[in-house]
Amino acid sequence: MKYSANSTALSQANAVFVAVFEDGTLSPSAQQLDTRNEISDLIKSGDISGKIDEITAFRRQNQHIILVGAGKPGEINERQFKQISQKAFQAVKATSAQTLVNALTEVSIKDRDLYWNVRFGLEAIATESYVFDQFKSKKTDPIKLQNIIFHTDDKQAQLAVQHAAAIALGVKSARDLANCPPNVCNPSYLAAQAKTLEKRTALLTAAVLGEKEMAELGMHAYLGVSQGSKNEAQLAVMTYKNHPNPHAKPIVLVGKGLTFDAGGISLKPAADMDEMKYDMCGAASIFGVMNALVELQLPLNVIGVMAGCENLPDGNAYRPGDILTAMNGLTVEVLNTDAEGRLVLCDTLTYVERFEPECVIDVATLTGACVVALGQHNSGLIATDDALAEQLLQASQQTQDKAWRLPLSEEYQEQLKSPFADLANIGGRWGGAITAGAFLSNFTKKYRWAHLDIAGTAWLQGANKGATGRPVGLLTQFLINQCR
Repeated sequence: MKYSANSTALSQANAVFVAVFEDGTLSPSAQQLDTRNEISDLIKSGDISGKIDEITAFRRQNQHIILVGAGKPGEINERQFKQISQKAFQAVKATSAQTLVNALTEVSIKDRDLYWNVRFGLEAIATESYVFDQFKSKKTDPIKLQNIIFHTDDKQAQLAVQHAAAIALGVKSARDLANCPPNVCNPSYLAAQAKTLEKRTALLTAAVLGEKEMAELGMHAYLGVSQGSKNEAQLAVMTYKNHPNPHAKPIVLVGKGLTFDAGGISLKPAADMDEMKYDMCGAASIFGVMNALVELQLPLNVIGVMAGCENLPDGNAYRPGDILTAMNGLTVEVLNTDAEGRLVLCDTLTYVERFEPECVIDVATLTGACVVALGQHNSGLIATDDALAEQLLQASQQTQDKAWRLPLSEEYQEQLKSPFADLANIGGRWGGAITAGAFLSNFTKKYRWAHLDIAGTAWLQGANKGATGRPVGLLTQFLINQCR
C-alpha cells in the first residue's frame, strides 16, 4: 500500500473519508461533497449524529463516501482518533476502491497538530490492514485498496507520511517475525533475518556470534540458558552507520530473543505455553526498529543486537542451584531457570561495552510481574540515567506507545543477595519487575542504560491473539528525536 499527502481533488478518488461532528457541522471536505444535500439530509433524519465511532457509508456513482463521526469539534483525543481511523478503514476495506482520499486531516486532535493527525491516521490504518497468513493453506483475500492520500499539501504532513510509513514497515517486520512459530523462528532464523536486512542497504552490516565465540568471551550465563536446547544460541549484531561523524558513539539497542521459553527445569504450566514463542518480541522489536531506520536513513550510528536463545528442559539443561559465571566475572546462583532472560541479557549487556556506546537500551519480555503492575497498556521503564529515561518517556508520550517509569534504588539489590554467589537470579515475589531490572543494572556500569519490560505490551491474547510490534514506534521516535 502506498501513502502520500497532497490536496488531490476529492472527486478523483474511489473512496473518501470525511468527518461529521456531533453538533451537526461538517468538515470542509464533507461540505464540498454535500452538493446534493445527501449528507445534510442524513443528519436531519437522524441517520447520522456525528458521535465518535459512528460510521455511515453511501455510494455516489463510482465513489464510496464514508462519513465518520468525530464527536465534538476539537475534543477528540489520540486514542479516539486512531479508533475512528481504523473503523473507517474497515468500512472501505471490503469495497472495490483502489484509491482513498483521507480527509480526516480536517479533524483537530486535542493538543496535537496536523503532523500527528497524519502519523496516527497512517499507523492506525497500517495496524488495521495487517494480516499474517504465511502458514495458512487458504490465504486472506488481498485488499483492493492500493493508494491512500492524506488530504493536505502541508510539508509537515508529508514528513509525517515518511515517518509513519517507515514505522509501519518496522512494526510489520517485528510482528511478522514474532508471529512465526518456534519450529521456524529459532535463534539461527533470527540471525538470518539480520543477514537479510544487510542485503537491503550499504548503511548496515550484520555479524553473528555462535556458541564457540561466546564461550571464548566467557558468556557462560547466556550459554547456561542455551545448553538445554539442540538449537545453538546466536547473537546477531546489526551495525548501522550514517552519522556525519563516522566516529560518533553509537546508540545500542539490545533485544531479548528467547525464541521459545519452556521455563527450563522450572517448567512453565502447559496452559498458554504456546505463547512463549513471543519471548523473543524484544529481539523482534529491535529488528523492526532497524528496518524503520534503514527506511528513514537517519543521520545516526545505531547498533541493534538480537540475543537469540532457547530455554528447554532436556538432560543437559541448567538447574536450580547451579552457579554461572557471567562475562563480567560476577557469579550468579540460579534459583529459578524460568528467570532466564536476565541471564541472556546480562552477558549481552557486557558484550556491548566494546562499542563504547552513547547509551544502551534493552527491550525484553522479562517479567510477568510487570504485567501485574502495569497491565497490557504500559511498558515498564527502568533507567540508571534520568535524562535518558525522560527522552524515552517523551517518545512514549509523543507516539502513545506508552511506558511508565519504575523506581530503581539500592534497596532492591538486597533482594538479589545469595549466600553462595555474587547474585541470585531472582529477588523473590515482591517488586519482581524492579528486581529484574536491578539485576541487569549490575552489568551496565560503563554506560548510560535504560530497560523496557514489554511482557505486557508485546502481544495480545484471545480473539486478537498476536504480536503488537511494540515498542517499535517508541524507539523509532526516540531515534528521530536524536536528530533534532
